[in-house]
Amino acid sequence: MNLPNVSPSSRQRRSLLQSLAALSLAGVSLLGAPAVHAQANVLRVSAIPDEAPSELQRKFKPLGEYLKAKTGMDVQFTPVTDYAAVVEGLASKKIDLAWLGGFTFVQAKLRTEGQAVPIVQRAEDEKFTSRFIVPIDSPIKTVGDLKGHTFVFGAPSSTSGSLMPRHFLEQQGIVPERDFKTVAFSGAHDATVAFVASGRAEAGALNASVMDKLVEAKNPNAAKVRVLATTPPFFDYNWTVRPGLDPALTKKLTDAFLALDPSKPADKEILDLQRASRFIPTKVSNYDGIEAAGKSAGLIK
Repeated sequence: MNLPNVSPSSRQRRSLLQSLAALSLAGVSLLGAPAVHAQANVLRVSAIPDEAPSELQRKFKPLGEYLKAKTGMDVQFTPVTDYAAVVEGLASKKIDLAWLGGFTFVQAKLRTEGQAVPIVQRAEDEKFTSRFIVPIDSPIKTVGDLKGHTFVFGAPSSTSGSLMPRHFLEQQGIVPERDFKTVAFSGAHDATVAFVASGRAEAGALNASVMDKLVEAKNPNAAKVRVLATTPPFFDYNWTVRPGLDPALTKKLTDAFLALDPSKPADKEILDLQRASRFIPTKVSNYDGIEAAGKSAGLIK
């Protein structure tokens, strides 16, 4: 996939910017309700809704209990309906700690003028990938064969479900809004698999980790699709703290994630649910490539 970049068309930019504008309005509406003021000794945590809400809650429960033990704080997980809501929650200090994709972190960084700070990522997030999928009996054999077919991305602000698959398609000379019959957004990675499995789309792109998890769980939708191609690697998810969070608490949180040890059964349960071999420190510059891809796509200035 080392072909020259292809600049997005004006039609593409308009479509994506309209989608992101809608998400931003939704986020403002969601978080524009009367504020729940920060309570002493409460850590408010959220995550981008890249999977079903029930799955996000299941994954977070033991991690929340672990963070409570490590920080001495009550931990409250607040689900949100869209990616923009997490960004606004961090910016308005209604969320203290958030699980973000790479592009959502870039948006949070820009929204907070660099004050939202990424603290850790999974080791796997240094070389993350997306997968292109088609129905198991599809005649499509190559990425080039996708032209003229219907296609589904995840959420418009998803790094691995939208931005980076689009970026790599464009490197191969494919502009989705120009070259695909239709382009849709499923809203979440598991929903993308359901779209393709049911025939609502002839191809799609999603987070490689979620695809692997669905296959391992013998998900019936995953059994109806096959992987067409995998993108080159990129940095992706991280845990980010809000602007102005107490540095002592930020250190406690960072140390807690880094202390998770896969040789300890309780820690391994947490890591397995997060699909992490371990957590490692991260830094803002890791996401420069994501920011560049966002600018290339016309999603950020």
